Amino acid sequence: MDSQSYNFQYFTVRFPSDHQYVAHVEINRPEKMNAFVEAMWHEMSQIFTQLSSDPSVRSIVLSGAGERAFTTGLDVKAASQGLTPDAPNDPARKAVHLRRYIGVFQDCISAVERCEKPVIVAMHGFALGLAVDLSTAADVRLCSRDVQFSVKEADLGFAADIGTLSRLPKVVGHFGWVKEVALTARTFGAEEALRVGFVNNVYGSRQDTVSAALKMAALMASKSPLAMQSTKEILNYSRDHTVEEGLRYTAVWNSAALQSKDVSAAMLSGLQKRTPTFEKL
Repeated sequence: MDSQSYNFQYFTVRFPSDHQYVAHVEINRPEKMNAFVEAMWHEMSQIFTQLSSDPSVRSIVLSGAGERAFTTGLDVKAASQGLTPDAPNDPARKAVHLRRYIGVFQDCISAVERCEKPVIVAMHGFALGLAVDLSTAADVRLCSRDVQFSVKEADLGFAADIGTLSRLPKVVGHFGWVKEVALTARTFGAEEALRVGFVNNVYGSRQDTVSAALKMAALMASKSPLAMQSTKEILNYSRDHTVEEGLRYTAVWNSAALQSKDVSAAMLSGLQKRTPTFEKL
């Protein structure tokens, strides 16, 4: 694996030797509790876009460096010094500029969801604002017992605008609870997150959470990469469409995907009680 092609200022990308085909992406600004400045958004988008087409990667774990936080979200100090771009004085034209600007940031988060590989996020400590936006774009969410979540944007004077309000209701299927945490900006912990279905499981520490995420990613990476890509794509499509539309999309998608040699390889390995191997995608 060529880790040199994943050299970034605010993120560390590793390829654990004991977990073949797994990439571990770590937010790496622990001295600021992994709070995001503008450059970090763009780096993250680049990383997940690159990993999406990397044939040596089949699953991804995302975590945060340091013991205090997965991420505290937006770096408020940096934002207060001018996060929004210069724009014309005319209100309508200023709105156009701001809409485009917000769209760029939304796209950076959506890069995680668009990534063809399964993404497992391992959260600990403070996981505020952007942390929720980011994690809802992932496929599986795990957390440590000490985690503190908050849809924090209401406390900052604006509505969450990069994913939470669109994705979180679909993740948990509990609109009333989402409205409560979004409108109050209150903190909620690991057990509540597990109860409502926001996270899949809770672990004792940050390291335990990351280890569990890597183990799960390794299991996913052992499957056919075509099967993983297809399953993620169809699930995401079906989430946003009717059952009938989802079935039709699945039929069209699988009319191509079922022609892969991976299908016979997987079936035969089950009959022969051996571990199948699959070509890179």
